[in-house]
Amino acid sequence: MTGDPVRPADARLALPALAGWVAALVLVGVPSAALPVALAALGGAGLALAVVRRRGSAARGSAVLAAGIPSLVAIAVVAAAVALAAPARTPPVLAPALEEGGAVPVVLELEQSVVPPRATSAPALGGWGGVSADALIVAVEDEAGVMVAVRVPVRMLGLELDERLPLGTRLEGRVRLIPLEAGDDRVALVRPVTGLEPAAAAAPLLGAADGLRAGFLALMAPFSGDGAALLPGLAIGDTTAVSDDLDAAMKASALSHLTAVSGANCAIVVGLVLGLGALARWPRPVRVGVALAALGGFVVLVTPEPSVVRAAVMAAVVLLALASGRPARGLPVLGLAVLGIIVLDPWIAREYGFALSVLATAALLVLAAPLAALLGRVLPGWLALAIAVPLSAQLACQPVLILLAPEVPLTGVVANVLAAPAAPVATIVGMVACLLAPVIPPLAMLVAGIAWLPAAWIAGVARVCAGLPGALLPWPEGVLGALLLAGLTVAGLAAAGVPARLGTARLRRRFALATAAVLVIIMGATAGTAALRGLGRPGDWVVAQCDIGQGDAVLVRSAGEVALIDTGAEPELLDACLGSLGIDRLDLLVLTHFDLDHAGGVPAVVGRVERVLVGPTGREQDEAVVAALAAGGAVIDPVAEGRSGRLGAHDWRVLWPPAHRGVEPGNDASIVLALRGAPGCGDCPSMLALGDLGADAQRRLAATGTLAPVDVVKVSHHGSADQYDALYTELGAPIALIGVGADNTYGHPAPALLALLESAGSTVVRSDVHGLALLAPAGSGSSALQLWTERGGVGAPR
Repeated sequence: MTGDPVRPADARLALPALAGWVAALVLVGVPSAALPVALAALGGAGLALAVVRRRGSAARGSAVLAAGIPSLVAIAVVAAAVALAAPARTPPVLAPALEEGGAVPVVLELEQSVVPPRATSAPALGGWGGVSADALIVAVEDEAGVMVAVRVPVRMLGLELDERLPLGTRLEGRVRLIPLEAGDDRVALVRPVTGLEPAAAAAPLLGAADGLRAGFLALMAPFSGDGAALLPGLAIGDTTAVSDDLDAAMKASALSHLTAVSGANCAIVVGLVLGLGALARWPRPVRVGVALAALGGFVVLVTPEPSVVRAAVMAAVVLLALASGRPARGLPVLGLAVLGIIVLDPWIAREYGFALSVLATAALLVLAAPLAALLGRVLPGWLALAIAVPLSAQLACQPVLILLAPEVPLTGVVANVLAAPAAPVATIVGMVACLLAPVIPPLAMLVAGIAWLPAAWIAGVARVCAGLPGALLPWPEGVLGALLLAGLTVAGLAAAGVPARLGTARLRRRFALATAAVLVIIMGATAGTAALRGLGRPGDWVVAQCDIGQGDAVLVRSAGEVALIDTGAEPELLDACLGSLGIDRLDLLVLTHFDLDHAGGVPAVVGRVERVLVGPTGREQDEAVVAALAAGGAVIDPVAEGRSGRLGAHDWRVLWPPAHRGVEPGNDASIVLALRGAPGCGDCPSMLALGDLGADAQRRLAATGTLAPVDVVKVSHHGSADQYDALYTELGAPIALIGVGADNTYGHPAPALLALLESAGSTVVRSDVHGLALLAPAGSGSSALQLWTERGGVGAPR
């Protein structure tokens, strides 16, 4: 290796792509702003162009304006794409189902192949039986009973099936929609109300591709061990046979990218076709055309996930450049691919998989060569390159991965170096076996046996590296943790001298100044925020409201025992909240009812609960949640009005639902739980958790005469407008907790309710505004409470 600087990367298309990406990240969350932004950016680009033409390109400042014009145009194009696409995602015919939650007949088209769940799989999303899958609503029944064509991306939950269904299969039936937050790539979660029936088979091409995938899985069945489970993932991205523990080991050792089909696989397909075409002396246009066709078939075979789409578009751009006789350099091609994909689907900008794919590719283009040159001072060239490739990708991707899991895999580079020789062999030979399976099965079996060996090696590397002491380094979570790691990465690269290999002295000075500024800002913000938050956070909290999006998850701690009232919708968010509070076990879990936003997080606590209070169950999904908890060792206790018990120094009592009067399962059958200090506990605060009771049920509850003033009320139904005003006036709670998701489409909490709570003398604590909230004894010997919130912005309890 020499010490010569690496030629600077051509960033002319990268900067507009980055501008368009940032615009999409923001605007998909506020689509109403897309059109004004598009017009403003287009106007700015036109104004800048006019100024440059008037002054001349050599005038002072003209170069800066000229450089910004492509970025402004990119912003305008992306914003226009958002403005055009947003109305189709929430068509008027679907509005009643999204706003009111009623059942509606639909036709759904699967956007991925789905298979029956393995017996050893973790519970499906939401804790129900069946599987989850991405799909499109392609038709919905209007008020006149006519099916109206739409294209609305959704995520299906609780899909029951006995056989594999290919991508493109259409299903029909009645479903309920649960809107997701603005900016999510899916508009809503879909829960079948009745069994979904096949409406149409997948297109022949899609069905044939799924047959190839299924055939490859069947081909690997006689083989044993992790190698057989992993090979389909390495070759065609099918991880359905990968066990949960192997998947965890692949992630902990930073090897999971090998089963996410991306640029390397596309390069192999294109390279093989172009090589065969060259041997056959095909003209260049023919070689490129056949390569494009093969690339399209490969995308269909592995299903178009974000990383595959990005890689395929980038490969297609390279092929078109080859066809035109022009050279295609990496970074401009990546920029063009990113911008093109975001224009076609702006909501992909928020997908972690897409971000990780782009960052890894950019790192290989920009960082790998300088790192290899640096390492080449002390290592042989081949080894320096083998280390530089995975190291550059991990350095670029790890800050984003912190947002998914706050830990750094310290063995990731070693694992990737050890797996690197085996990965291409397993991939190429595995793909050959997949294609041979339906044609010459005996030969396919032989080829698969060859590919099994490197696949088994990779799985072994993953398990060994993941099992080493200190394999995962805990890291601060959230955006600040990601920024801190990014800043330290930049500083480390600067200290190692990597910027000296990036080009001119001016570029190196700018890099150094930017590094210093980023580090000062990040470290100051991180240290300052952490210090202020740590100083005020009470360790003796008695009530905690988790920030888990649109849903409820409230903890009560009394004399060393802990109860959780509802779990929210997402297990990952609940698990993070419990971890931040140091909660490993729950003495009591109260599932007020079985809607997703109250019971979807159950998988996070299975095996960690002693006793569960449940109300009426009305569906198979409800029974599946109960069965999962029972299988984890919990005692299941169906309760109704009058049931009581003890939690530490608190007595609890169920006030609703009625024991002998019929109440249909659902919101109005929610368990209402009252907690009060046991005799002798004068400083134990009282609390009432109302589940999702509507106004009529609240009125009936108030009429029972069992209510009394409390210190804390968990407001019903996330603060909806369907409330019985007199109930809150009677309770007179100084603190009112509302579990609600930011930018939810329900209008929660309702302004009228907030005004009611204000007039009742309650301090409102909202999870969407205040984040995690903790209530601790005020220390006055009474049940008065002090309030701490993660984000501040709320006054003391009245």
